[in-house]
Amino acid sequence: MAISSTFSAAKLDSLLMNYCSSSSASFSGAYFPYQQQMKVFPRPNYGNKGMLSRNGGVRCEAAEFNAALGPQKIDPSKASALSALQQLKTSAADRYTKERSSIVVIGLSVHTAPVEMREKLAIPEAEMPRAIGVLCGLNHIEEAAVLSTCNRMEIYVVALSQHRGVKEVTEWMSKTSGIPVSEICEHRFLLYNKDATQHLFEVSAGLDSLVLGEGQILAQVRQVVKAGEGVLGLGRNISGLFKHAITVGKRVRTETDIAAGAVSVSSAAVELAFMKLPESSHTTARMLVVGAGKMGKLVIKHLVAKGCTKMVVVNRSEEKVAAIREEMKGVEIIYRPFTDMLACSAEADVIFTSTASETPLFSKEHVKDLPPVSSEVGGLRLFIDISVPRNVGSCVTDVEGAQVYNVDDLKEVVAANKEDRLRKAMEAQAIITEELKQFEAWRDSLETVPTIKKLRAYADRIRLAELEKCLSKMGEDIPKKTRKAVDDLSRGIVNKLLHGPMQHLRCDGNDSRTLNEALENMNALNRMFGLESDLSLVEQKIRAKVEQSQK
Repeated sequence: MAISSTFSAAKLDSLLMNYCSSSSASFSGAYFPYQQQMKVFPRPNYGNKGMLSRNGGVRCEAAEFNAALGPQKIDPSKASALSALQQLKTSAADRYTKERSSIVVIGLSVHTAPVEMREKLAIPEAEMPRAIGVLCGLNHIEEAAVLSTCNRMEIYVVALSQHRGVKEVTEWMSKTSGIPVSEICEHRFLLYNKDATQHLFEVSAGLDSLVLGEGQILAQVRQVVKAGEGVLGLGRNISGLFKHAITVGKRVRTETDIAAGAVSVSSAAVELAFMKLPESSHTTARMLVVGAGKMGKLVIKHLVAKGCTKMVVVNRSEEKVAAIREEMKGVEIIYRPFTDMLACSAEADVIFTSTASETPLFSKEHVKDLPPVSSEVGGLRLFIDISVPRNVGSCVTDVEGAQVYNVDDLKEVVAANKEDRLRKAMEAQAIITEELKQFEAWRDSLETVPTIKKLRAYADRIRLAELEKCLSKMGEDIPKKTRKAVDDLSRGIVNKLLHGPMQHLRCDGNDSRTLNEALENMNALNRMFGLESDLSLVEQKIRAKVEQSQK
């Protein structure tokens, strides 16, 4: 079976691991996986201490922070007269209250962090809604989603403040995993707005996978949306982002041949096993598969494709194994319950593990008493563990006669056909660039929504005040029918007056000309009616969150 290439080597080469020193937080670098290899795409300008900004340039957050403080100073003599909130508004350090919310991804992947760290951060699917709720309870996080797979743990958020949002999420990750913040910062990557969007599109398209073009990641992105249905924290921006990422993943696989001959993590695991076994034992090696879920089923399929006609499958129930047996006609698939796992391991030369267990199934104590395997299979019992968290404890590597491989070891397998995979990735990037523009336009179109709400509220305040004056002049014994008629009249007048401005503010983002006009109209209305003098929407949200946390 031909094995597709990966960009893991380039990922590691292009990874930016410099930090921006600041007393308030630790910063990490960001990376762009393919731009170093595909010369047609612009390469980010990496600095010594940097973070990727929205336009791809690098900025030093601490330097920018300090530079901004310079020209904006508060008169000490007047400072005491200002409320705490007013000081926040006039302080350059808190200029974010006038900014648009940012989409941020805080992530660790197979390209940046070892499996030992990723498994501690992994979040089971059943825990996703709770995790989203906790994340959105943080002061500067408005929306959230978690993409947790065997190769990555990425948290996507809409942050009311980039710096504070990243700090809060990183501290939450540390608290839930027990990993120090400094260690997470060493291995994490941060991407903002357009860069974060592009990254998720590449993930969904299979460009960021260990195995380029693998299809399982698209199903995992789709599952994030499904798991977040009805969860308050999966809001308009993040939900729209993930749904658009699903569209991108489908387009890339339909319009390019990136998936042609593409392998999965499961097939790479099988290929790795056959690379390590002597060729003479390929048809005689005894195979054991622990777990008959999606990954386990794929392992079985690829073993059959390699010529295996007999294998033992250990699973909690026989139902899934029976379904696989029915599908794989002519192959002897023997079911065993989990209670027989060690007994079956004693009779196996190669053991594949792919269960959702949060604790190791195999420890040093379990493996050291297993009988040795024959020299015909190389004298080593192979454990191929593609689970995160791992099913095989790292201590098993100390056992003589045992060799353990995990998902990080699959890089060795998927390094073939590099040029062909690069060509396919470039074709996919053209689609991603097109879809990225559409998503950014849609998100820009949302900027007019606060102005629409403010203008409506402004007009309604005037209507109610004038209505009250009118009714007071008409006396207290006004019939209900008359009162309602006057109220309806005032509403009708306001609605007709607002109809024109509202129409010129609404835009779906598909037409760039219409979008630019809508944004110009928004700025004009803000100036004419003084709508910007109100508390900014971001500021209101932050104040509400802080007040809620203090209750």
